[in-house]
Amino acid sequence: MEGFTALRLLPWLSPDGKRCFLAPGDGSGFVSRLADETETRQLAEGMDVCRSAHRVLGDPLTPNAEVRYTAIRLTECLADALRVAESRGRRLPPAGDDTGDLGGEPAPEVGVGTVDRDPGVRP
Repeated sequence: MEGFTALRLLPWLSPDGKRCFLAPGDGSGFVSRLADETETRQLAEGMDVCRSAHRVLGDPLTPNAEVRYTAIRLTECLADALRVAESRGRRLPPAGDDTGDLGGEPAPEVGVGTVDRDPGVRP
């Protein structure tokens, strides 16, 4: 019997707000490519929102409504990023599994960049 491959968690919710999954394949199918593009777009949007939030929250004269909107957008982007991270983590081979070996080459970096932080603010 072949080993079980986990379903892929997709980066969107159903109209009912439920999680969507895709049966594993070779990654070249339409839905798989659409999910990859959506994840990339979500992570890039999250970086844009973080940059904008940094400016908004760095200005003590920012109106409360703008701060609230920024917090809402940050929450949405964080939820997207966490779903992407969970989906990608599910697809990693188990620890000690040689099937995911890259032949001694280092694993490629995953991500869209870094967030500039105020040197006086600790993460």
